[in-house]
Amino acid sequence: MVPRVQLPPEIQLAQRLAGNEQVTRDRAVRKLRKYIVARTQQAAGGFTHDELLKVWKGLFYCMWMQDKPLLQEELGRTISQLVHAFQTTEAQHLFLQTFWQTMNREWTGIDRLRLDKFYMLMRMVLNESLKALKTRGWEERLVEQLLVLLTTEILHSDSQAPNGVKSHFIEIFLEELAKVGADELTADQNFKFIEPFCRIAAQTKDSLVLHNITRGIFETIVEQAPLAIEDLMNEMGVEGMSKGDEEDPDEPSEKPPRGSLQGAEADTGEEQARDDEDSAGTVLQFDYEAIANRLFEMASHQNTPSQNRKRLYKVIRKLQDLAEGLFPEDDVPEEAFRKLREGRRGRNKKRLPKCRPQSKTGRGGQEDPRADARSRRMRPDATADPAASQEQPAGRGRRGARKRRQRPRAGPRAKVTGCQEPGMKKRRTQESKK
Repeated sequence: MVPRVQLPPEIQLAQRLAGNEQVTRDRAVRKLRKYIVARTQQAAGGFTHDELLKVWKGLFYCMWMQDKPLLQEELGRTISQLVHAFQTTEAQHLFLQTFWQTMNREWTGIDRLRLDKFYMLMRMVLNESLKALKTRGWEERLVEQLLVLLTTEILHSDSQAPNGVKSHFIEIFLEELAKVGADELTADQNFKFIEPFCRIAAQTKDSLVLHNITRGIFETIVEQAPLAIEDLMNEMGVEGMSKGDEEDPDEPSEKPPRGSLQGAEADTGEEQARDDEDSAGTVLQFDYEAIANRLFEMASHQNTPSQNRKRLYKVIRKLQDLAEGLFPEDDVPEEAFRKLREGRRGRNKKRLPKCRPQSKTGRGGQEDPRADARSRRMRPDATADPAASQEQPAGRGRRGARKRRQRPRAGPRAKVTGCQEPGMKKRRTQESKK
């Protein structure tokens, strides 16, 4: 009897992670965490690149088999937190690298019904990777190492990342960075996080990547500028000084009583404003002048494509205005801007389409004979009525002005059956005048 071959533990775990039973998969995830902790604690331990690729293939299909949104969210959080089980930064780096390589390899095989949970998994893994940097005090070497990894595996033109992975990563990067480090990171540190996007935006030949970086990174920074300055003022205590004046207790309060209708409306407005502030959250601080200078330096190179340069120069102007204290909303008031948009929309609706024929009535209520001639030429299949071609004499009691006769064009005309010749028309008009 042939002895049974003992498989490596990574392959055994991967097989159990992709099992059909949920109990088997959950047990395999718990065993994998213990195995990672035990192996990375050893001095000569650690995982190779191929071993982690096998582990991630099992985790990928573990997520593939999981249904129900709440269970998918719980599993995605458990998988993403495995990065903290590695005891060394090199092992964490290799774990994250193999994750993005697995997503790039398996992305084209994901159907549309499973896309959302893998979008969520990418967001959670990025969030936990930033938390790993936060626990080590945002060390510059580790930050640079992570940015090189993300640029190489996702953003670079030589990477195997599909457009879906690139677009989603660019869309969620600033959101997850703000969730993790908005309270701690300075403007200089935030500039280091977006510097790779400046370089890729200037060098890429992919118009989709250029559009996503411009819209998801730079224009998002411009749109969040008022909120960032407001947070900075709150930190400096400007609002505390302005609200420090206490009201005189002898003066009657202008606030309506709580039980009245106006008081209820005021409370509702305060709650709505509080909810808006909570939903906005804390935003990242940036040095707009430094970003504009860096973009200008990258866009002014000779090897920068012309469409990239043109797009980046528009962003540079906005950032320079922000550095000088000019906001886009200050140029046009909100109410005037709304009216201007409504007026433009109304004019666009009233505009006639090109294929619509013009009105036949001219000045003074008279019909334009040239329009009739054009309409007759446009309908060559319509046969002329001999009775309708004869003009009636205009009497005194007849309403309206006499129609202007159109002179016949010079040159030979083809005879059409049922139509009168110009000579017959002249004789009839002369007889009617006599």
